[in-house]
Amino acid sequence: MNMEHVKVLAEIVNINGLTKLEICEGDTKISIEKMMQSEMAHIPKVTTSIEQLSSVDHHEVVDFNRITEVKSPIVGVFYAAPSPDVEPFVTIGSKVKKGDVLCIVEAMKLMNEITAECDGEIVDICVKNGEITEFGQVLFKIF
Repeated sequence: MNMEHVKVLAEIVNINGLTKLEICEGDTKISIEKMMQSEMAHIPKVTTSIEQLSSVDHHEVVDFNRITEVKSPIVGVFYAAPSPDVEPFVTIGSKVKKGDVLCIVEAMKLMNEITAECDGEIVDICVKNGEITEFGQVLFKIF
């Protein structure tokens, strides 16, 4: 999260008369709380420059507009691996190429392989092994 995002969030709090705003994106959590003037009198003033903030170790920023969602084309049972005693096709962090098998969805005793629609990295697996999936339900997110 960069400082411009934080400034925009603080502005939203100010404009809308909010006293608190919390935002969570993956491992990043931001909480902005507006204090009343009487509360602020007892707090020492702290100044931090943007250079100091930018020197803090950051997680890689993910552009959520570039994430591709792989959705279930059918109702069925989600299987992460071809059999119970084998490693799953993919895990979070796996690099995939277009056409790679991501999982199997069983419908009416037919095993349907679900493949990657693009090259990328698996950033989220949205269902657990053995769960029933709905038509159009997001199974994976690829960045």
